[in-house]
Amino acid sequence: MESALTLEPSSLRDSTPSTPPQPSTKPSDATKRAALEGRALVESTKAFTGEDVAKSWTELAIAMAVLALGTTVAAMSSYWPLRLAAALVDGLVIVRLFIVYHDFMHGALLRGSRPAKWILSAYGILVMAPPKVWKETHNYHHAHTAQIVGSHIGSFAVVTVDMWKKMRPIDRLKYRIVRNPLTILFGYVPIFMIGMCVNSLRKSVVKYWDSAVALLVNWSLTAILIWQLGFTTAFFAYLLPLMVATATGGYLFYAQHNFPDMSLQPRHEWTYAKAALESSSYMPMGPVMRWFTGNIGYHHVHHLNPQIPFYRLPETMAAMPELQTPGETSLKPWDIWKCLQLKVWDPAQKKMVGYP
Repeated sequence: MESALTLEPSSLRDSTPSTPPQPSTKPSDATKRAALEGRALVESTKAFTGEDVAKSWTELAIAMAVLALGTTVAAMSSYWPLRLAAALVDGLVIVRLFIVYHDFMHGALLRGSRPAKWILSAYGILVMAPPKVWKETHNYHHAHTAQIVGSHIGSFAVVTVDMWKKMRPIDRLKYRIVRNPLTILFGYVPIFMIGMCVNSLRKSVVKYWDSAVALLVNWSLTAILIWQLGFTTAFFAYLLPLMVATATGGYLFYAQHNFPDMSLQPRHEWTYAKAALESSSYMPMGPVMRWFTGNIGYHHVHHLNPQIPFYRLPETMAAMPELQTPGETSLKPWDIWKCLQLKVWDPAQKKMVGYP
């Protein structure tokens, strides 16, 4: 799950940070060769972009059915541990549905289907990832992964050690807030409600009208559920699943681009394929979590070619040796802790480090 984090410091939002000019910004011959090799690699992945339409619909239908069942149990059961379990499962199923939505927006599955557009657009509204701002920021993110300037668009902002030293105290505070683990844990409000919807409306109410619809639907639905069914039922059947989904998705996306072995490239060395393979992680998981997360752990493969359907990502990695040595992280507590310690990019050490 990838999100439009626009709580970025103003020095990142308004202009290019004032850093010393690079000695050269022209691509070297080696970079040009790497770009050509990268294009050839992307071309070779097109063999895996074919969609099984029946499978795509089946995966969508199964996830929606499981979500409906879980919501019913969470709303109607009188045994609170069962309600809690149903709400937690619901939250993870929402993550899987997000991957279907995400792939549809990429044109990876259910291409051109009007029913799918209506169903999944409604889903995007419900989870406060409205189609207009989501597609715009997410496509930008894919085209600029691993670049410092503009990193805050559709992703978590990244600054270098030198940039951090020159930032104003207020901008450092904003940067710390964006990267604080509590922002990820409670991502329902800061990442989705504010970062995705409110901030897009601040730019243009007309252009991002579906962000206003998303806010109105969520606030109205919350109020109606509490009024008609009581806070406890509204919490287990609606609020808690959304909180679980946004926290899980927020961390997955954070770790996919903020892990110990990640690499950021200067502009004159940057290539699309290199950024996909060196700045997007592989996150091995067991079969249950792979199902809930829609194989998004194969994130380096997805970034290399986002038109590969999520259910073909493992097949793609297994078939291509070039994709089998990515940087890795996991959902183990130690690996989560290590990822959350990464705050700024140190060009001298060529790695993410903590705050200076």
